[in-house]
Amino acid sequence: MLPTLFHKLVIIKLLQPEKVVFAVSKYVAAEMGPEFTEPTPWRLEEVFKDTNCRTPVIFILSTGADPTAMLQRFAQKMGWTPGERLYMISLGQGQGRIAEMMVQQAAGKGDWVCLHNCHLAKSWMLDMEAMVEELSLETSKAHPDFRLWLTSMPAPIFPVLVLQNGIKLTNEPPKGVKANVNRGYNDMTE
Repeated sequence: MLPTLFHKLVIIKLLQPEKVVFAVSKYVAAEMGPEFTEPTPWRLEEVFKDTNCRTPVIFILSTGADPTAMLQRFAQKMGWTPGERLYMISLGQGQGRIAEMMVQQAAGKGDWVCLHNCHLAKSWMLDMEAMVEELSLETSKAHPDFRLWLTSMPAPIFPVLVLQNGIKLTNEPPKGVKANVNRGYNDMTE
């Protein structure tokens, strides 16, 4: 009797445990279909329709993926010029207060703010949580055009409330030639 894919998976688990994640992915694709292992493509135009001034958009980063250029292109397409209506700040040591003021001003005027690398601002996480909670309230005075964009690597310190209130997007680098071509085509058509 020939070994099944599942038998091969068990053998890989026993002999080469470092390859089990890749093997499980292949097994799921073979048994259930590739749509269960390939990330669902998304376009900012479609995601934007689901946003509002009280819902942050959270880009969950992975190594080699940076949504900044995509966000800047989308902002320009929507009439939000980077530096004039789209403000970006990279969080880290001492940037929390500046970011908070930037968000307050943008929320009042209806501009967009992107806070980069939220995972680096450990000491500011509670303040960010309070700020997002305040923005999410029905009584929030945020301008209807205001949008808050956040980027972060997966981190245990990231506030659960922000994750619950936000729209989460992953931006993984494409795997393989076909995925690379598809990503390039989608980037060009945005």
